[in-house]
Amino acid sequence: MNKPNTGMDSAGAGRSRLDALVDTIVDGVIVIDAKGLVLTFNPACEKLFGFRADEVVGRNVKMLMPPPYHSEHDGYIGNYHRTHQRKIIGIGREVVGRRKDGSTFPMYLSVGEAKFGGDTNFVGIIQDLTARKQAEATRAHLAAIVESTSDGVIGKDLNGLITSWNKGAERMYGYTAAEVIGQPIAMLAPAERRHEIQSLIERVRSGGDVRQYQTVRITKDGRQLDISLTLSPIRDERGAIVGVSTIARDVTMLNEAERRIRELTAELVHTSRLSAMGQLSSSLAHELNQPLTAIVNYSEAARQMLQASPAPVSSRIPDLLEKAARQAERAGAIIRRLRSFVEKGTVERSMSDLGQIVAEATELATVGAKLDGVQIVYDFATGLAPLQLDRIQIQQVVVNLVRNAVEVLRDVDRRLITIRTAHADGAQEVAVIDSGPGIPPEIAQDLFKPFVTTKKQGMGIGLSISHSIIEAHGGRIWAEPNPDGGTAFRFRIPERSP
Repeated sequence: MNKPNTGMDSAGAGRSRLDALVDTIVDGVIVIDAKGLVLTFNPACEKLFGFRADEVVGRNVKMLMPPPYHSEHDGYIGNYHRTHQRKIIGIGREVVGRRKDGSTFPMYLSVGEAKFGGDTNFVGIIQDLTARKQAEATRAHLAAIVESTSDGVIGKDLNGLITSWNKGAERMYGYTAAEVIGQPIAMLAPAERRHEIQSLIERVRSGGDVRQYQTVRITKDGRQLDISLTLSPIRDERGAIVGVSTIARDVTMLNEAERRIRELTAELVHTSRLSAMGQLSSSLAHELNQPLTAIVNYSEAARQMLQASPAPVSSRIPDLLEKAARQAERAGAIIRRLRSFVEKGTVERSMSDLGQIVAEATELATVGAKLDGVQIVYDFATGLAPLQLDRIQIQQVVVNLVRNAVEVLRDVDRRLITIRTAHADGAQEVAVIDSGPGIPPEIAQDLFKPFVTTKKQGMGIGLSISHSIIEAHGGRIWAEPNPDGGTAFRFRIPERSP
């Protein structure tokens, strides 16, 4: 009876256990012989390189290397056999591997030498460095951004000690990193601001962050800077908050510019106010001329009647004096309303009949005017709803337009003014149409600007004021040629208050 060969069985069992262990290792394991032929290619290597084991075992390991390592590898093995000088064996280094698809990846290779009987084998342990290299590249990129930014980027621990300091912080505060690393961040704050530092750290420690916190900090040479701080937590690999990242932006010049803008704005408002007062003076002179002229005319008519009728006194005199009194009140109302309009930019509005306002304003505009054959035709729409508007100001607009129309008809043969009201696109429209010579093209585009006029004695204020009044009511005013000759001035006021 033959005795069992326990030595051979034991060796075979050991080899099987070793193979099983190699197959479970998460790192790549390659075993090659003295000629560089692959003996073992574990499953982790299959994932790394994309080859199946049967595609690699028995072939030269240089198939897994990109140029120039592919052509140099056999020379490395030959040199080792001749000199026994170890350049990588037992040391390990970063190299590049080649996948089945031809792509390459960084890897860390550790090589050991093993003797099996009289044979020499080399064992390589491979770790894929792709993820680590990508992380390192990302960190390097972020570090470059941090170093290149003009903002100060400062890291500190939860005790307020500075742990990192970029070039931007160096330029901002004047300290080098060597001067501040390990120092308390409070060194940058004036005494009256140091209390806020720990409060900000505690806010971040609790999981919050701080955005654009406005404060003051001191530079190395003692200057005070207006600083905007943004703080966020620094976390370790477990997610625990271990520090605070601070982005500091110098807003000193920005704050100074904003302060200067506020000063200039105040000056501009003051200048505008003075300008408005000057315009008010011109406006009052122009607008009050109409009711004051009416007062003079009514008074003069009453005086003439008194002279012509010794007794009894004409019954029309009280009526004329009443009209003069109303015009005096109207002059006072114009002063109050124009002053309010210039100073506050608002108007006093009530529900009013636009047609009635136009009729009254036309009557006022023609009092004392030399009509000399001017015919006025009224074409008022019916059923127009009352509008929310300032009666005095709209009346002023109509008076201006009618007086202008009367004046332009002095030197023409056909003297017709048509005054029309109508409903138009959710608004009510007023038109004052004359049969005059029309408006010169070079003036038409600037007609509603201050001090632009076609009249020899005009100040060029009336249409500009009218434009402001209509715009304040949410409407618009314009002029256009009349097909039958002359000019049509139109304005619209929306039926809904703006």
